[in-house]
This record gives sequence, C-alpha cells and structure tokens, in this order.
Amino acid sequence: MTGAHNKQNWLVHVLMIAFCFVMFYPVLWWIGASFKSTPEISLPTLFPKVWLWQNYTEGWMALPKYTFTRFFMNSLKLNVATTIIHVISASLVAFGFARLTFPLKGLWFSILLMTLMLPGQVTLIPQYTMFHFFDWINTYLPLIIPSAMGGAFFIFLIVQFIRGIPRELDESAKIDGCTWFGIYLRIIMPLTLPALITVTIFSFIWGWDEYFGPLIYLNTVDKYTVPLALRMFIDSQSAVPWGQLLAVSLLSVLPPVVIFFLAQKHFVEGIATTGLKG
Repeated sequence: MTGAHNKQNWLVHVLMIAFCFVMFYPVLWWIGASFKSTPEISLPTLFPKVWLWQNYTEGWMALPKYTFTRFFMNSLKLNVATTIIHVISASLVAFGFARLTFPLKGLWFSILLMTLMLPGQVTLIPQYTMFHFFDWINTYLPLIIPSAMGGAFFIFLIVQFIRGIPRELDESAKIDGCTWFGIYLRIIMPLTLPALITVTIFSFIWGWDEYFGPLIYLNTVDKYTVPLALRMFIDSQSAVPWGQLLAVSLLSVLPPVVIFFLAQKHFVEGIATTGLKG
C-alpha cells in the first residue's frame, strides 16, 4: 500500500514538473534568445551556441542621444508618483463609502461601479481635449492627476476589505476622542495593509506596462517611458537586432517582478499580523 502511494506521488510530481516546464518554456526561450545573434534566433534551439553578452550593453546604448537609463528613470518616477497617489486617494474614498453616512451614498457607489464598465476609448477624446485646454500635453500630469480620483477597482477592493473590520473599533476610538480622520489614519490604514499592498502591486505593474497613455500625451523622446522606448527601438533600425531588443525588454520587466515579490512577502506578513477581520 505504501509502495503504491509513493509511486502515485512520484507520478504526480513528474507531471507537475513537466507542466511547469511547459509553462515556463517561453521565458526560458526569451532568456536564451537575448544572448543570441539575429540569425540564430530563428533556429529551434533553446540556448545559443555562443553567448553574446554584449547584447545587453549594446541594446542599452542602442538609441541615439539617449540610453535606456533615461527611460527607466522616467517610468520609475511616473509610476512611483501614481502608485502613491492611488493608495492615498483610493483608501480615503473607500473609507468614506465604508464608514461614513452621506446623502445618496448608495447611488454614488453604484455610479462608481458603473464606471468599471466604461471603455477607456469613450473618454479618450474628452480627456485629451480637457488636458490640451489645461496645457498639460507633453507633460506627465495627464498620466498622474487621474490617479488622484482613486480608481473604481481600487476603491471597491478597499471598501470590501474595510467592511470586514469590526465597527466596534471605530466606536472605541470615538469614545477616546478620536476624529474620523484619526480613525482612518490610526485604525483603518494599518488594518487594511493587505489591501493597500494589493493596490500598490496592481497600480505599479499596470502603470509600468502602460503604452497607450504615454503614446497619446508624450511628444518628446526625453519624456518617453520604457514601452515607448522599446517601440522606438524597433523604428530606429532598418534591420532590427532582435537579440539586443530581447535583452533590453527582459531588463524592462525586472522592476515590476521585483516589486511583486517584495510586496507579496509583505502581503503575507500583513495577513498574519494585521488585526481582526470579520
């Protein structure tokens, strides 16, 4: 009986390893191709015969006038700003919907949820017209200021988490003379750490990968983000050096991957050490 059970476990492990390899194969090919020459990329081999480490250095310096350091810093500054604003604004609005009482609260929350079903293409022209009137075109303001609205998905996520926190904590704080803002700052914010970490992950990763917004609002190369720079990388070459392009694109995914794993660790710690959740 034990032998049959061990054999079954062995078979399950082999199938899981094979499945993981199939799922991870595109990433392995991507890594291997970043060290290949352009003709060798089309060959059905996973790793190159000769490892071209210079793909990374030459790819980083490939664009005229600017290195990818400029574009990485542009994306980093833009996404750090939008992420911080998203976390603050979404948590404030969510606290209002979850804890405060005001006229037409249910209606406003329903309208908020309805905006989730509104395609971005519908609001593109009015937004562009408004930002052009404000003279914000070719600045980061059209990409940063909308995050001050919180974002419907992030607000809904935090509202649902706050609703699981017992209201008795609010009443105890009121008895001690705490204001609503004090309750938000000293009780709700620490207890919603897992939700805030989730908002941080999504906001940073979505912002880092954003292509359409910067394409619409940014006109000069010195303000380009990483996705726009990668597209310009292709346009600037008559014959695209795919090895260099794959090398730089591999480097471009490292910041969101690092943010995800660091935030995931704190997310797990937050679940284990945060206060009561009903």
